[in-house]
Amino acid sequence: MDPITLAIEADISAATRAVVTAAAIEAGRVADEIIGTGPLPGTPEWDAEQSSDLPARRSLAWHLLSLRVQLAAGLDGLETVVVLRVQGATWATIGTAVGMSRQSAHERWGARSAAVLDPVGDGLPEIVPNDDPT
Repeated sequence: MDPITLAIEADISAATRAVVTAAAIEAGRVADEIIGTGPLPGTPEWDAEQSSDLPARRSLAWHLLSLRVQLAAGLDGLETVVVLRVQGATWATIGTAVGMSRQSAHERWGARSAAVLDPVGDGLPEIVPNDDPT
């Protein structure tokens, strides 16, 4: 087969998934470098942090930073937005992190994240903030 024809007609779906996965992993590595991973379970530092909300705040910050890196790299970040919503992040927080308004963040990811979180239309889980712009 002619190489030009092959380049135009080749199935690239697996390659696309691999590139997106590699980029998301790298965004997470960068977030680890900046935010840190925190103490390991079973250490005295871990036990001390469990009495505070620091682990949850670190996780939220890590995902917000990862989303920023993903968007700057040209990725969509839907999976990270879904995790952020489950962690209780509002559209205002997500929008602020990525340099857009609450309304813009909701318009970009609202319907798609709701479809992931509520695939049968029974309503979003209670842990997801009810802050959809009206």
